[in-house]
Amino acid sequence: MPLVLEPAAVRALYDEAVDRRWVLPCFCSENLATTEAILAAAADHARETGIRDLPVTVAMTVNYDHRPQARLYTQTRRWQTGLGLFRRSLDVLLDPDGPFADLRVMVHLDHVQPGPDDELLSSDLSGYSSILYDASTRPFDENVRMTADFVEKRRHEIVVEGACDEIVDADGQERNDITSPDRAARFMARTGADLMVANLGTEHRASSTTLTYHGDMARNIRDRVGHRIVLHGTSSVPASQVARLWEDGVAKVNVWTILERDASPVLFDDMVRNAVRVAGVGKVRELSESGWLGPRALDTGSAGALTHFTTAYRQEAVYRSMKETVRGFLALWLPGISRNGP
Repeated sequence: MPLVLEPAAVRALYDEAVDRRWVLPCFCSENLATTEAILAAAADHARETGIRDLPVTVAMTVNYDHRPQARLYTQTRRWQTGLGLFRRSLDVLLDPDGPFADLRVMVHLDHVQPGPDDELLSSDLSGYSSILYDASTRPFDENVRMTADFVEKRRHEIVVEGACDEIVDADGQERNDITSPDRAARFMARTGADLMVANLGTEHRASSTTLTYHGDMARNIRDRVGHRIVLHGTSSVPASQVARLWEDGVAKVNVWTILERDASPVLFDDMVRNAVRVAGVGKVRELSESGWLGPRALDTGSAGALTHFTTAYRQEAVYRSMKETVRGFLALWLPGISRNGP
């Protein structure tokens, strides 16, 4: 089916998710292989669970200074080109005759910031389902004022998330306080945003799962604002901590880092096990003699192979890993419930 874009339809889907005890997953992408892995995992999960029109969101940042995914989508490094290719690829992949036609797919603009993204913010946004208007780096009152102004002007055109507090980088020095229920309630009441990103102890771009998600605070916020919380930084905590997010009032979860972080070792492992096929005998011998590879690497084939030289080979390994990661999260947040109920 076509992308779910109309604000009323997007809001209705979130209301349905609350009723069905679903947490809507949102996976960021910065290349076509990731986009396809997300949709393929969703299609597989839909078949396995009987949720034929399973909902899933695919997202992209634009000029976000921590990770400008629209720029990284294309070697032109032009955000307009990358965002256009990303958006058009979804239309093609969701063709009525294609493998993903039954899914209910929303497309989200993540971490769109006043200043770096002013050109995008002043453009027509009706081709997207939702947007995170992220003024969280500003003082709280300024963040509230700017978010409220954007909501008032654009909520008829697109579902708007606000960012009550900034989610910091795992490798940075900054540490922010956990969002309090009072602060969350003030933010939602004063901005009119549909959804709100809260700081619940997680971090962006984590290299490991070592942090603690504060579900107790999420539940306190839920009691003040309802099921309107968006969780970022899921990759920084063990999956077991985020298995019952609906009960905490979390409506949507954004995921990206773990897709790339966990796919990289899979590709590396496969390339080492096929070293000669990937790089040829000469390069593998050179690396072995210099100590970078062990002698067993020379036993991984008799010659370089076109099947392993190619971008297609590398993307396939990454795609398989990402698909399995997405399926794991879908199993957590979209359990097998038919359209007619449990």
